[in-house]
Amino acid sequence: MTPNDAHHAFWDSAQLSALIDGLVERGWYVGTRFLAPALCRDLLEELQLLHRQAALQEAAIGRGDERMLRRDIRGDAIHWLDRESLAQRRYLALMSELQQQINLALYAGLFEFEAHFAHYPPGAFYRKHYDSFRGRANRVISTVLYLNPDWPADGGGEMALYDEHEPEREVARVHPEAGTFACFLSDRIPHEVLPTRMPRVSIAGWFRRNASLGGVIDPAR
Repeated sequence: MTPNDAHHAFWDSAQLSALIDGLVERGWYVGTRFLAPALCRDLLEELQLLHRQAALQEAAIGRGDERMLRRDIRGDAIHWLDRESLAQRRYLALMSELQQQINLALYAGLFEFEAHFAHYPPGAFYRKHYDSFRGRANRVISTVLYLNPDWPADGGGEMALYDEHEPEREVARVHPEAGTFACFLSDRIPHEVLPTRMPRVSIAGWFRRNASLGGVIDPAR
């Protein structure tokens, strides 16, 4: 089995062309059953253990000196992926392969990938925002992998994506079912997490460019 064959045991490579086409044509992509159920289950179990161990931190908004907790804007708790588990390493290896494929297809210049687990308790949400601002940040493509098995239709917690040119017009509503994968241009697609009625879990990530100055790499977070 080649390394690529091993990767494809965990993700649906047939969706790759649709993902790239979606980014080019409209700035976003959503695919169901993108990742194998076994890997989703392993990642879910790890996140649940972190939650039981109180190892998740309340998520802030802003970066650097402007970081602050605003529960009226963002209500999740997070834990950055650190490669400490096999499930994390497998997921990050898949994202590394995806990064290479996007760079080959789009000459995107993606440099690295950062990601964190996210846990939204009942009632939590994240108001409409951009993940970066044009010309100011190096997050290029945002990703979300959902880990919630058998998510009910009335569970809430969907991610709403809005049009790049008409930011008040909703163009997609993503059901947070396990294995669903969404990605979009970080500085062009406004989005929000709608209030959830039950615990909602995912992995949020960002492909980044190297915005280094003087040979010093811009910190990931």
